[in-house]
Amino acid sequence: MSTPSPAAPSTQHAPASPEGAPRGLGSLGPVGLVLAGGVSVQFGGALAVTLMPRAGALGVVALRLLAAAVVLLLVCRPKLRGHSRTDWGTVIVFGIAMGAMNGLFYEAVARIPLGLAVTLEVLGPLALSVLASRRAINALWAGLALAGVFLLGGGGFSDLDPVGVACALGAGAMWAAYIVFSARTGRRFPQADGLALAMAIAALLFLPIGIAAAGTRLLNPTTVALGSAVALLSSVLPYTLELLALRRLPASTFAVLMSLEPALAATAGFLILGQALSMTEAAAIALVIMASIGAVRTQVGRGKVPAQAPEA
Repeated sequence: MSTPSPAAPSTQHAPASPEGAPRGLGSLGPVGLVLAGGVSVQFGGALAVTLMPRAGALGVVALRLLAAAVVLLLVCRPKLRGHSRTDWGTVIVFGIAMGAMNGLFYEAVARIPLGLAVTLEVLGPLALSVLASRRAINALWAGLALAGVFLLGGGGFSDLDPVGVACALGAGAMWAAYIVFSARTGRRFPQADGLALAMAIAALLFLPIGIAAAGTRLLNPTTVALGSAVALLSSVLPYTLELLALRRLPASTFAVLMSLEPALAATAGFLILGQALSMTEAAAIALVIMASIGAVRTQVGRGKVPAQAPEA
């Protein structure tokens, strides 16, 4: 999935010192870590598309969330006591947004090309950034994004599955909610505890849906293994890489790099799924990327660019 955009999630910064980071990963440099995380997310999304004939979109989401939740709970070991009702309410809404974002996104990529789905999805965080800034120049970025959407749809999305388009836009709206509640959860829970709990909540909520949709197909060992690989590539690995990167990388630079997600998704879709883009679609993606980067730079000018949390 796409973890991209100017309205970057406002999670707390990791410690400024990179001490304790694995040398092999740290040697990539912070920019390399972010790009590696983005590549991991999008190639994980492409792998998920190949898994859909085995378990369906909802089954894949259930496997991804469950596997990611197990890994994060084992690594983070979050404390369950000592939290207020408001704390739990925040993390529950965060988990719901996370589950809905994943479910809608995978329903979208089951119907439309990966690169186009991510381009439409990134409009959610972009809209959040534009609305939060309230500067006149953001009308330019919004106009560029709308021009990209117009090109993408050929004036009416006649060549794209309308359900897929709706799901991608819905995933974008949930992504914006994810960003807002990621920030609130980060302020109420230490380290990555809130993310681990939210992932567990999302998995618990989505597991019955996945079972109802895929049934016993979820028990196939090959399907479980591939679903675990999707969770590793799309959630666990990029979160780790981006957390390491944020120790040494300005939030504004991080957000700009995340704005490149639609291009990474299009590349993954082409290399793994054979989803070639037309010149018009490539131009549309470029316009949305330009709008995202422009919105980020506008926020930089105001000194209010939070770090983008990884897409879970």
